[in-house]
Amino acid sequence: MKQILGMIACILLLSACASGPEVIVFPSMEVQPLIVTPTPTNDPVKGGFALPAAYSVKGSWYELYFTDPASPLAAQQTGGADGPLVEAIDGARLSVDVAIYSLSLDSIRDALIRAHDRGVQVRMVMESDNRDRSDPQKLSDAGIPVLGDRREGLMHDKFVVIDNAEVWMGSMNFTDSGAYEDNNNLIRIRSVKMAENYTTEFNEMFVDDMFGADDVPATPNPRVTIDGIPIDVYFSPDDNVANNLLDLLYNAEESIYFMAYSFTSDPLAEAIRARAEEGVTVKGVMDSEQINSNIGTEFDPFRQAGLDVRRDGIAGLLHHKVIIIDEQIVITGSYNFTNSAETRNDETLIVIYDPFLASKFVEEFQRVFMLATP
Repeated sequence: MKQILGMIACILLLSACASGPEVIVFPSMEVQPLIVTPTPTNDPVKGGFALPAAYSVKGSWYELYFTDPASPLAAQQTGGADGPLVEAIDGARLSVDVAIYSLSLDSIRDALIRAHDRGVQVRMVMESDNRDRSDPQKLSDAGIPVLGDRREGLMHDKFVVIDNAEVWMGSMNFTDSGAYEDNNNLIRIRSVKMAENYTTEFNEMFVDDMFGADDVPATPNPRVTIDGIPIDVYFSPDDNVANNLLDLLYNAEESIYFMAYSFTSDPLAEAIRARAEEGVTVKGVMDSEQINSNIGTEFDPFRQAGLDVRRDGIAGLLHHKVIIIDEQIVITGSYNFTNSAETRNDETLIVIYDPFLASKFVEEFQRVFMLATP
């Protein structure tokens, strides 16, 4: 009898373990093979998980995605960072506001049309140079209002606000190449105050028809604190983004790592070189095509200063706009490190003060850096 009771107890214990929460480890700093299905582990890291064609991690208030152009499924344009955004749009009940430079992902297009068809308010602003492409036109044909910026500077934002409760933003355009060929990041932030910031910026463009230098500083919550994590929110050209970045760079004590699609800003580059001269470790990766085409690229001055700054090593674009300071602070968004981003384009950038999220951006930096050309 005792043996039978013991066997029953073991079975119940195993069943309880099997039904517990599944926690997936975020891929390590080494280049990982394709993970088609998540592999469970008992490591209580903050809710990491894997997508077939993206690296990802999530916590109580965020989900963070990095594209994985090396994934075999990337060529099939499936299993990437657009999938979770599609699910979020499909779950929208009230509103979806989209500010995007370019749209060609059928998955996002179709999700927006589905939302519109079930009565959700869907609105879009975008760069006029890309307004006449087929996917924005299909949105218009479905009855979704799509407003172009109609001016010389770029509407370069990449953000979505859903139900006035969450924001998706980062460097990723909603294009096939952006999600599957280029190095990009996309972060989902669940916060009503963050959503209020981005809705205010969206309405300046969509409702007030104010773009670029016409914008006024009106961010209701310039600093948002979520679960004890401060996040500073900036929109250019009205928030003097470069000056705030300079303060952060000049206060770097140990390291500055950056991934930059376009880097032509002399003040930011001078700050990085100055900290390097004081012993701060500096490493960077820049997009090779932009290095070749940009007038005033900072790549050569970085190399001449002896800094380990490299050309990216993928066929697509190194499209990140990321700086990691002291492995504690992360700067990310649509804002390239250029004068145009500072003075002419509609851009957004956030600064996250969180060592854990910083460590995930460091892992992405290591993946990109290892493939780059010294």
